[in-house]
Amino acid sequence: MGKRARRLRHHLLYLTLRLLLALGACLPLWILRPIGRWFGSLALLLSSVEKRRTMEHLAIAFPETDHARRRRILRQMVRHFGQMLGEVVYLWGAPPRRINTLYAMNGVEHLTSALEAGRGAVLVTGHCGNWELMNAALGLSGIPMTVAVRTLFDPRLDRIATVLRARFGTEVVFRGRHAGRQLAAALASNRVVGLLIDQDIKDIPGVFVPFFGQPAWTPSGAATLALRANAPVIPAFAHRRPDGTHQVDILPPLPPPSSPDHDEAVRELTAAATAAIETQIRKHPGQWVWMHRRWRTRPAETGRGTTRETP
Repeated sequence: MGKRARRLRHHLLYLTLRLLLALGACLPLWILRPIGRWFGSLALLLSSVEKRRTMEHLAIAFPETDHARRRRILRQMVRHFGQMLGEVVYLWGAPPRRINTLYAMNGVEHLTSALEAGRGAVLVTGHCGNWELMNAALGLSGIPMTVAVRTLFDPRLDRIATVLRARFGTEVVFRGRHAGRQLAAALASNRVVGLLIDQDIKDIPGVFVPFFGQPAWTPSGAATLALRANAPVIPAFAHRRPDGTHQVDILPPLPPPSSPDHDEAVRELTAAATAAIETQIRKHPGQWVWMHRRWRTRPAETGRGTTRETP
């Protein structure tokens, strides 16, 4: 895709989101969800690259399944993320009492226990289910959240996402040069630092760990922060239930790594967190971002460094 076509696509996405946000102020959720599904289906129809990539990644993750099963997961993914678009629009202005009816939450005591110990906690998750609703649920439950996020391809979308997250009391830190210091300060202030670690992100520290049987370059910042602050690493996920509501599950803290070597401990803790994410995806395969190039970075054949596929 050329630069001009990419800019046009980004601008159309922004205008679509602004239109949906305007509609969200006057439309109920049961209408916003099908509108979101329609936009999701249209986006996939117009993007053969993402469709092909999704099918390739499903073949890597589920080699035992046939083409028809992978197509069903693709359709479930499109439906889910379309509905998520409608839900995010709804979160923009819905009162807390209505948002509270959208989910049930288990395991919040794992976070409150960590906060009582006074060292904060590192919450690890992935792009599973409606992670923005999980952020809202945690904020409405009184959990002091600080989340690290990537800058998006359009600063206007960054501003919208930041306003949405801050609505529920979440402090937003953009990944970059000073992010580590800001996140360490959040832990020192006894906050919960939330990190999504299920994407191959360029130019940040990472390690190779298994993901669906393949080595995957995975951000290691969550493990590094937790080890330095002696804070627990707590996985948490959301998934959509058949009745349209969501389940937010906060799992027990991951066991401390067994290795005394810092680098190996980081790898071990990152691998354990990634295994928890894989388990969640296997339970709800239609609610993860299969179009993401999760195995883009490859271990170099020499064993020294990495190679990266061309975009």
